[in-house]
Amino acid sequence: MADVPVAEGIARVDRVTKHLVERLHPGEIAVVDHPDMDGLAAEALVRCRPAAVVNASSFLTGRFPAQGPWLLWEAGLPLLEEAGPDVLDAVREGDVLRVEGGTLRSATGWRGAAVPVSQASLEARWNQGQAHLDEELRKFIENTLQYALREQDAVLRPLAHPPLRTRLHGRHALVVVRGRGFRDDLRAIRPYLAEVRPVTLAVDGGADALLEEGITPDLIVGDFDSVSDRALTCGAELVVHAYADGRAPGLDRVLAAGRAAHVVPMVGTSEDLAMMLAHQEGAELIVAVGSHSNLIDFLEKGRSGMASTLLVRTKLGPRLVDARGVSRLYQARPRASYWVGLMAAALLPLLVVVLLAPPVREAVRLVWLQLRIWAGW
Repeated sequence: MADVPVAEGIARVDRVTKHLVERLHPGEIAVVDHPDMDGLAAEALVRCRPAAVVNASSFLTGRFPAQGPWLLWEAGLPLLEEAGPDVLDAVREGDVLRVEGGTLRSATGWRGAAVPVSQASLEARWNQGQAHLDEELRKFIENTLQYALREQDAVLRPLAHPPLRTRLHGRHALVVVRGRGFRDDLRAIRPYLAEVRPVTLAVDGGADALLEEGITPDLIVGDFDSVSDRALTCGAELVVHAYADGRAPGLDRVLAAGRAAHVVPMVGTSEDLAMMLAHQEGAELIVAVGSHSNLIDFLEKGRSGMASTLLVRTKLGPRLVDARGVSRLYQARPRASYWVGLMAAALLPLLVVVLLAPPVREAVRLVWLQLRIWAGW
């Protein structure tokens, strides 16, 4: 990618990247406000194939080594950052926006400035983030342990929820979270899904991933801010994640769609709630795909600790199997010997049939006699 980007296209503007990608088409220009962009958001942008990505903030601040900026760079997308918060108001949805070097121009006459991202600048801030990682880890651990002490009672006591229609007792439960690489991992465990047929619990946008794979989720758990209308009305049982005080902002959207839902209050994340539901309902094994479980995951999500996740995973113990990254463990590539064996297996029955056919058998006998005469046998 050139250090001086030039691009022109329809602008799609949103402060929330996961909402913007729902409207972004190839050749358009994405305008976001996403400091330290996470890998999942970057993957979604790359799939949309925009002409350029303009960020009101810095793609990589240097506080920690966020994964997203490198994914965008390696995809060859022109990147401009530090355009300032005003760009989100100055550039309107649907405006024609031109990017040339560090200059932004819209068809309405607005003109702004941004900083083109270079490989050297990314490397410098990445190294800076790596250098800060130990300090971030120390603060993260302190925050996690501090809140774990406060939240332990909330995790230890049973969840308060009405009986679920979906039966989980004695069955495997698959919890699908919208985390980086979750689509690849979901495809990697296809044989397991076909053989075991686990109950599927989708966490927010994980519902759409399941539908894309031809799987209708049995349960959708979350605040429903990133669930498509298709997923919302697919027939799954719905569980709205409420705050500990009972407030459930996601319920309004569910009711507006004409759907009923259980409202379950719990501290922590929606994926924590999904795992706890499966555990409390008696699932024999809980398989998690795309879950968030490490320092970078939580820093990219803007969370300074993982108290509830630590407590939930500790409580679930050996019943929880984290399948994140399973797609990277083994990627089978057929060897040449496999093809030779396959061709031999296919040709052998054909050869037998041909040799047993009377005309062919007679021709082979005559050839054999000629060979014997010629050899003097």
